[in-house]
Amino acid sequence: MNHHNIYSALAIHKKWNYKSYIYCGFFSFSVLLVLFTLLLFKALPSDARKDNLQKGIASEIIRFHVIGNSDSAEDQALKLVIKGALTDALRPKLEHVKNINEARSILNNNLDEMETVANRIIKENGYDYTAKATIEKGYFPLKVYGDLSLPPGEYEAVRVELGAAAGQNWWCIMFPPLCFVDSTYSVVPKSSKEELKYLLTDEEYKAVFSNRDTKIKVKFKILSMIKDAMKD
Repeated sequence: MNHHNIYSALAIHKKWNYKSYIYCGFFSFSVLLVLFTLLLFKALPSDARKDNLQKGIASEIIRFHVIGNSDSAEDQALKLVIKGALTDALRPKLEHVKNINEARSILNNNLDEMETVANRIIKENGYDYTAKATIEKGYFPLKVYGDLSLPPGEYEAVRVELGAAAGQNWWCIMFPPLCFVDSTYSVVPKSSKEELKYLLTDEEYKAVFSNRDTKIKVKFKILSMIKDAMKD
């Protein structure tokens, strides 16, 4: 074989090797994309199922929100003082309640007291705005409380609005009474989890405590698949 034929053969070989790399890369990417899509469908519930789960969870929960007058440091600090006083006042009233209807009735009967407590603290601190306490339903985005996450959707909530209520809000779950747990906890205590487990179905309970785990598992699975594809 002369030099010309050898160079031609080498050029063809390089060309086909280059194309092979492109085809292999495209094939690996396609396979990865399909696997990723299937994994998402498997790991994440359908919209209808998520909606049903959220409604089931919401039917057993009453949230508690204290909304600051503004986002100024003073108004936000006052908000925290008021939420502390309100949770202290409500703790003995809700401590042994096991039924959401009873909890709702107690909270409705104590709306005036919540306003009285809040207004007293506002006045003592030299402010002239007032508080308004209501129980109403409204849409809330995804909220995380320790290792518990509430999916976005409509929930019943006690709302204590301070003044213009234009600031950030402090929130917790008033029933079952998770508001009385130390907010510095990184996880919801076992006793509080047991109360939720008693009220929710197994699927609802797993959804509340598994959303973050599911996302983490999907993320790590994807990273593992990418690494495997790169090795090929």
